[in-house]
Formats: sequence, C-alpha cells, structure tokens
Amino acid sequence: MKHILSTRRTFMKSCIAAGAMPFIAPSALWGQTAPSGTIALAMIGLGRQAIQINLPALLGLPGVRIVALCDVDGWRLEKAKAEVDRYYGNNDCAVYRDWREVVARDDIDAVMNSTPDHWHVPISLAAVKAGKHVSCEKPLTLSIAEGRRLADAVKEHGVVFRTDTECRSHADMHKIAELVRNGRVGKVIHIDVGVPEADGPGGSAAPMPVPEELDYDMWLGPAPEKPYTVDRVHPAKSLKRPGWMRCRETCEGIITNWGTHMLDLAQLCLDTERTGPVEVEGAGVFPEPGSGLWNVLSSFEAHFRYADGATLRYHTDPAGAYIKVTGEEGWIHGDWLRPGPGLAASDAVLLEAPLKAGALSIPRRADKEDFVNAILNDVPVMIDAEIGHRACSMGQMAHIAIQRGGKLTWDPDKERFTNDEEANTLLTRPIRGQWM
Repeated sequence: MKHILSTRRTFMKSCIAAGAMPFIAPSALWGQTAPSGTIALAMIGLGRQAIQINLPALLGLPGVRIVALCDVDGWRLEKAKAEVDRYYGNNDCAVYRDWREVVARDDIDAVMNSTPDHWHVPISLAAVKAGKHVSCEKPLTLSIAEGRRLADAVKEHGVVFRTDTECRSHADMHKIAELVRNGRVGKVIHIDVGVPEADGPGGSAAPMPVPEELDYDMWLGPAPEKPYTVDRVHPAKSLKRPGWMRCRETCEGIITNWGTHMLDLAQLCLDTERTGPVEVEGAGVFPEPGSGLWNVLSSFEAHFRYADGATLRYHTDPAGAYIKVTGEEGWIHGDWLRPGPGLAASDAVLLEAPLKAGALSIPRRADKEDFVNAILNDVPVMIDAEIGHRACSMGQMAHIAIQRGGKLTWDPDKERFTNDEEANTLLTRPIRGQWM
C-alpha cells in the first residue's frame, strides 16, 4: 500500500526567498499537522453541501485528517470549525478566508473543493498545479474550455482528481451500468435520462448591504461584478438552498447540476466516458426578461447522437432522476433517490441472472472513500477529471444548442462544433480578474 507522507516544509524559507518574514511563527500559522501516513486535507467552501454532506463523510474516514477550513463567509467558517474541533477534541483546525493561503501550504496533501460552480476550476487548477490531490464538487466547470484546461492540468501534474458525484456509488445505478456494459440488453440503441424539474423565475436584483460576515468581492472572484443581493449569493447565517444556483454567471442550473450525475452514468453505460456524442439539438425555456434575478433554464429537452448510432434523450421530468437504457435485446430502467423498487426491466431475467465468470467488474465505492482510497493506494478514482469534464460537457453542449436554436455537430476529439462558429464562442466564459 502506497501511503501519503504528510511532511511540513518550512514556511520561513519561502518567505526569506521572497524577501519577507512572517509576522507569526509557522507553527501558529499552519495549525494542526496530520500524523505521518495520514492525508492532511483542507476543505475550501463551506456551504450547505460541504457542511451537511461532505464534512461528516470526511470526518468519519480513516486515513484522513481535516487540518484546514476556508470560506469567505465567517459564520459558515465558524460553524464548520466547531464541528471539526468537536470531532477531534481540540482547537487545532486552521481557518482561512482566502483559499490561496490554503493552496500555498506545503503540508496539505489534498483539497475538498465545495465552492460555488464559478470557483470550481480556478481553485482546483491552482491546487493541482501546487501538487495537491483534489476532490471537486460537480458540475466541474462553467465552460467546456475550462474543463479541458483542468483535465489536461491533472494529467500533466499526476495528482489524484475526483469529480465528486455519488450517482455511480448508488447500488442500483451501478448495477445498471455493469449489466449494460456486459451486454445484458445487447447493443445499446437509446438512453433516456430524466432529471428533476428545474427552478422557475424569481429572486430580487435590488442591491442590499453586504452582511458583515461575508467577503463579497472574494465570493464573486471570477464572476462578473454585480451589486450584492442575497438572492445572488446565499441566505445569511443559513444553510438553505442558495440563490447562486439559479444565476447563470455562477451556475448553469439543473442542466449541468443534476445532469452531471445522470449523464455520467449514461456515458458509463455507453463506454464513452472519455469522448462524447457527435450531434446535439435541444429546446428549453428561460425565464422571461423582467421576471426576476434568476435566469437559468426552467425546463429543457435535448437529443444527442453518438458515432455508432446510439441516441440519448435528456430532459427535465416531474418523475425526477432516472435512466432507461434500451438495447436490441431489452431495456432496463432505474430510478435514483426515489423510494420503492429502483429497477425495472423488459424481462426480470435481465436483472436477476448472474453475470458470467470473467465479466467486466466496475468499481463501486462511496464517493469520499473513493478519493481517499485512490490517494492511499495509488489506484484510479471512479470519476477522474477527464470523465467528469466529458459528462459536464454534455450538459453544456445541450445548453449551447438550446441557445443557438438548431442542430449542432460536434467533434469530440477537438471539442469544437463543426457547423456553427457562433456556437464555438460559447465554449468559454468571461473571467473577471486574474483568477486563471
């Protein structure tokens, strides 16, 4: 077993080289160091997902110790630190308001990036270049070009990178993929992917005073400069659903948020995790101008075609998150996160018959366990940067096709549209400042 050795390099040496001296001793600056053989992990971004889901999961894992926390919201930072210190029975966890200070620490091995979507690539890219292992919340990016840049950097620097989605870890979703990849339904003809109904219009753009606990300029970071309003950020001193998930400058909405889960599973079923479709078209409904601040798609339907002729329908649906894979020899349907039997098939034998000896076995681990296991044992994660980028790209391709209003042809190798140069201008996004 290959273990991470968390070694502390001297902060003084780097300061002297830069012609400056730290105003406090390195031990006080760094806080707790993880024991040798343990992953020293920092959490950047401490919103609802981080505190309610990611933090408890990481605290409970052997082989990892949370040594640093970072957020631009002081209330959230204090809340997370209290949880970590309570768990470890001390007051050692270091806290930061600027993520760059975390990435600069040589004694931190890994980063859990749970920031809003517009920060995913700038922070993850900096951490990767600093030699940190990274687990980043989905969707990975706000543009296809950013995803390519991140995936290439991960490959170049040789770190572990996990796209943090738990869909593949679900027993039913994993079973569907394993059955399909082993030919249980024959050659795949069509996949139907449904995701929950999207957000409607709303939210107020009226400027408001910035809460004293929030560094709003740092929260904006690479996003366009806009006046503060609570519906653009998150409720003050609360972990309720944030408004940034409904603003296109900071999130593309359900089309990539939920899509990254289910489209990744579809790509796995098709064995196209590191490539993608060759054609996309779609239609959707954006909120009417003047209906409020929130402007992500409220409903959509997109159709993809792959080089081998397989097709995929992706759409919002009141039935929630599901996948149906239809092949030449039958179909399998699976609901995710809904009560009751999760799997159905055209014939029960498709689900019940055991796989033959020597069948393809797809790894299945809990999401945080997968990340830690890859670092400690030098094995691949289930969903690396390239795979996460490709799944996110599909939602973004659909989003672009909806905006362009026509059928687009796609080159998955060059990652460009071949019949619409205007569509290619949407492969990037404007970045404010020098964050990338």
